[in-house]
Amino acid sequence: MAQIALPTAIDFLSPPLLRNESGAMRTVGVEIEFVGPSAERTVQALHQTLGGRIIEVDPHSFCLRDSIIGEMTVELDSRILHPGKGGSGPKGVLPKLAALFGFAASYLVPCELVTAPFPIDRLQELDRILGILRKLGAKGTQDAPFYAFGLHFNPEIPSQDAETLAAFMKSFVLLNPWLRREVSPDRTRGLLGFADPFPTDYVRKVVSPDYWPDISRFIDDYLSANPTRNRDLDLLPLLHHLDKDRVRAVLPNEKINGRPTFHYRLPDARVSDPGWSIAPDWNRWVAVERLAADRERLDMVGRTYLAFEGEDKSWANVVEQVVRS
Repeated sequence: MAQIALPTAIDFLSPPLLRNESGAMRTVGVEIEFVGPSAERTVQALHQTLGGRIIEVDPHSFCLRDSIIGEMTVELDSRILHPGKGGSGPKGVLPKLAALFGFAASYLVPCELVTAPFPIDRLQELDRILGILRKLGAKGTQDAPFYAFGLHFNPEIPSQDAETLAAFMKSFVLLNPWLRREVSPDRTRGLLGFADPFPTDYVRKVVSPDYWPDISRFIDDYLSANPTRNRDLDLLPLLHHLDKDRVRAVLPNEKINGRPTFHYRLPDARVSDPGWSIAPDWNRWVAVERLAADRERLDMVGRTYLAFEGEDKSWANVVEQVVRS
């Protein structure tokens, strides 16, 4: 099989907790959005380089199984184009219409490549995918003036308990102004409602050193302030996994698949950039994990935030010192 060289030599940092509560290596799923090649052409190129076998789910959704870097799916990122994922209608009719519409929509609707949960200590292997996409002519955020494409990480929570959940949320909202400055997400994503920051009142509640709720209270507080998928750290899949009934009581019709992972969706996908790697954005997430694991420092930064009277850009400078130290 042909080999694709890694585009950069950037190291992937390791989080402080590499294993989950069962002792197994933690995993992370990666999602990459792009336009250009079709889902079928993309999965064929992946298969040629990575091996495995292709499964056609529908004309615009394919799965690559048993490749040398595991399982992944490639599909047009629109639920209505995939009748098998919740569509309805006369048998045989809707799938044909969806297929025809999908071919027309492929010029406007992005493709999404989603990996299966992948061991964190092997994450650097996924950078090989970028070389394959670039060779196909895939385009990312920098190539689309009216749309922006995301790079999402779905890291497994190291322990499914209330303290871990609260610590990660505290760390994320405290570092968020720094993350947004470093990532500099395309403005279009904000206009389209994909990755908004958390409301200030909710942030101030969460970062208080006294805020260490049980899971039920944490979920209730989150849903009260954030009854939406439009957050740069979307916790709804994780909360759905922890307490499905509680989440569905507030959001009965929202598209949510429960899983024991965070859904970090702030970074842009810049697929056509020959120097682009997923490493820098992953390493910024690791900064969140490192602060979350340090309870004393976490509480100290929370107290500092509550006393701080400057703007977000000034706070970004403050927490940068925490990240760098």
